[in-house]
Amino acid sequence: MDVGRKGVICFLISLVMVAPCAFGASSVEEDVRQIAAELRCPVCQNLSVADSPSRMAEQMQDLIRERLEAGESPEGVKSYFVERYGEWILLAPKREGFNLLVWILPFVGLVGGAAGLYGVLRRWKKRSGAAPAPVEPAYVEQVRRDIARDQT
Repeated sequence: MDVGRKGVICFLISLVMVAPCAFGASSVEEDVRQIAAELRCPVCQNLSVADSPSRMAEQMQDLIRERLEAGESPEGVKSYFVERYGEWILLAPKREGFNLLVWILPFVGLVGGAAGLYGVLRRWKKRSGAAPAPVEPAYVEQVRRDIARDQT
């Protein structure tokens, strides 16, 4: 085989290997990583399955991989874990029903806090711009005598 044919064959092989990624087809490993990042590790609880070093997380990733290779959709895989462990297994709760409060309340709190801060600053500005209370002339005279006495 001459060099030209080898080059064409290498090009075609690399094209076949790279084409699925280039056209948006995600690999199973990418899907496993994405799903595992959305699930809570039952052992570590503060880490996702993707980030957890536990043996349980490894087994869950293997199970995710098996189900995806069997043709199950990513949503179906997540549903399997929710059925088995409950919604607790999801790191981010679903945006529906009572869980919607988890997504909305932080924004409501932020807006409420900003409105409260605005009101406090507005009152503070009004107070600082007000004229000082009048001072009695007798008090001013007493302060002048005290200052003169202290200077001597």
